[in-house]
Amino acid sequence: MRLLRIALVLLLGGCATLAGLSFDQRYGEPDPKRFDTPRLPDGGVSYRADVQPLLEKRCVVCHGCYDAPCQLKLGAWEGIARGATTALVYDATRVSEAPTTRLFVDAARPSQWRDKGFFPVLNERAPTAEANLEASLLYRTLALKREHPLPAGRPVPAALDVSPDRAAKCPSVETFDDYARANPLAGMPFGLPGLDERELATIARWLRAGAPYEGPRPPGAVAARHIAEWEAFLNGASPKERLMARYVYEHLFIAHVYFDGDPERRAYRLVRSATPPGRPVEIIATRRPTDDPGVPRAYYRFQPDGEAVLAKTHMPYTLGPQRMAKFRGWFLDADYRVDALPGYAPELVANPFVVFAAIPADSRYRFLLDEAHFFISTFVKGPVCRGQVAVDVIEDRFWVYFVDPARPSATAMADWLAREPAIQLPAALGSDSRNLLAWRTFAAGERRYLDAKSEWIARAGQGGDLGRVWDGGGTNASAALTIFRHFDSATVVQGLVGEPPKTAWVVDFALFERIYYLLVAGYDVYGNVLHQLDTRLYMDFMRMEGEFNFLTLLPRAARRPTAEYWYRGAADVVQEYVYGAHARFDRETDIAYRTADPQRELYDMLRARLAPVLSVRFDLATVPDAALRRDLQALAEVRGAALALMPENAILRVDDAGRPAQYFSVLRDTAHANVTHLVREKSELRPKENTLTVTPGFAGAYPNALYTVPARDLPAFTAAVAALRSEDDYAKLAARFAVRRTDPAFWRTSDALMAAYFASAPAEAGILDYSRLENR
Repeated sequence: MRLLRIALVLLLGGCATLAGLSFDQRYGEPDPKRFDTPRLPDGGVSYRADVQPLLEKRCVVCHGCYDAPCQLKLGAWEGIARGATTALVYDATRVSEAPTTRLFVDAARPSQWRDKGFFPVLNERAPTAEANLEASLLYRTLALKREHPLPAGRPVPAALDVSPDRAAKCPSVETFDDYARANPLAGMPFGLPGLDERELATIARWLRAGAPYEGPRPPGAVAARHIAEWEAFLNGASPKERLMARYVYEHLFIAHVYFDGDPERRAYRLVRSATPPGRPVEIIATRRPTDDPGVPRAYYRFQPDGEAVLAKTHMPYTLGPQRMAKFRGWFLDADYRVDALPGYAPELVANPFVVFAAIPADSRYRFLLDEAHFFISTFVKGPVCRGQVAVDVIEDRFWVYFVDPARPSATAMADWLAREPAIQLPAALGSDSRNLLAWRTFAAGERRYLDAKSEWIARAGQGGDLGRVWDGGGTNASAALTIFRHFDSATVVQGLVGEPPKTAWVVDFALFERIYYLLVAGYDVYGNVLHQLDTRLYMDFMRMEGEFNFLTLLPRAARRPTAEYWYRGAADVVQEYVYGAHARFDRETDIAYRTADPQRELYDMLRARLAPVLSVRFDLATVPDAALRRDLQALAEVRGAALALMPENAILRVDDAGRPAQYFSVLRDTAHANVTHLVREKSELRPKENTLTVTPGFAGAYPNALYTVPARDLPAFTAAVAALRSEDDYAKLAARFAVRRTDPAFWRTSDALMAAYFASAPAEAGILDYSRLENR
């Protein structure tokens, strides 16, 4: 009978393999409900105290966010119990939208995730100590690394593909033996050194005990008080209160919310619930925060965020009495009426200017400006999380300014957009778009908008002047921002960092809100290829509009040449879209220029205007050691094609005897002729124009390289960078200065830099992602 069963399995091509059958024989059939109720610790190893910190240091550096390999999210017990799947979240080729698989949202128990195609990484068979190890995919992958360590100090062998875009291999425990034989170096942590014996023993003890879990911690007393106050504030009964709450939710649903004075400093999420305050939260799991909740009334509630804080998705937003007073002033005390609440029709919610037309545009704009750094960060840390298609629409480094909210031009076009509901964002087509020519409709709408905007400027007779740029009210450091692109990820920091960039944006309310609803509230990471493509193409319009706003501050004669330099080689239709000879270019600026380089002069004038609020945290001028500052400045002055061999984003640790290690970010600014092409980016690169930006501290969530350089060797490091001509040259540099993936000191180096990061920026630091570490 046993042989017959094996023959039938092989003959019929069933899902079970011989290895899987052996597991069933040895440990019984799996019980998908085994971890629906976690086993409490019995005094032995603790998940919260012993296991969670270890996983965060060694595993979450790759297994977090939507881009966790095999969707295995190890930043929460619930993610471990959920397990893994072969289904992709990031897929630029899918024809149909994918089912959503958001942890804590789309299913509540592991057995429900089994119904969605996830397979276990914990043992779901007989609960014995032996089975808890041998039938645990988590343990088997860790043990494989112990049995087959990587060669120390050298690049990972070519047989193991460690590139971030490698094809996913997601074996189950039943197929793991075959996988291990074919990929002996693929143990975990993947492409990195293994856990030491003490660390592996801790994980093994926890698994043997049945992966016990204390359960989520309830909010502390301070947070509970804040939650009660804010839930009462956001769930008022009047139409005005309800419209305010909807607007606030659609803008903060992605935030890590912190409460003033909370000694635990825990992150919370603002969610929509089918239940009112005072009852357990029942999350309304819609694809977008703008979708119809499907209940008579949605309530706005706060839940502890159950996952580890990751740098690539961490966007802190603090709530407290001062914030509530601001919200009350903008949204409740302001003089306006709400006669009827707007609905949730797709074509309606894709235009927030219609949905929230009753709320004064000035209130909405001041709400965005108050935390401009947060909201601009959502563009690159939001649902897109990562992806070259998501960020190849922007330059590698540029500065962002904002229109002063006191100027009529700051919000003028919001009213026009509210009267033109036909002008839509891609979200109007949903996540499963089938309209191959939708971009033409969007392009026509953008053209209408720009024509209307230029006509308004002409009628208003407003020229560009320095006072048009917001000065932060003398207190807000978010008035000037720098955005760095790192090929397939990006970073937003406060301040005007680095040398004057090629381009800059000036953002008004209409542009700010449209980008937010394009890339955050309206973007579905599970959407099909046309949804992703439409979003990418529309973002072209948004970039050009921000650049156009900046160009209006330049002398009229300088605008066209400046635009042509920004868009060298771009099709004429692209340049004409925003920079054509329309009325918006006819009015001369009111700024008096005195040099032959008006763009550089404008940058200098804006820096002077914003000086009282400018953050200097990422300026090399703040480095107190004059010799070190001089050496770092020399590194930042390296230019040209040699930098094409440098990583996009590196962390540089400088060691000096008798002093704590100091950390710096080394960011390559990759030069492009233009950034308008979807699939021809390489052809637009201009290596001779590459530059380097060096900043104190940590800028970027995905380091590509870790360097350790004694202070006395910084000139040698700089000379080696400037002399790069080939991969062999870089290999020599890496052998001397880089901490490679296989370095025996890798985890010690990682622990030190993570500790330094959290100590230097406790409010915004998160676990860095190592999935893009180079292998050179």
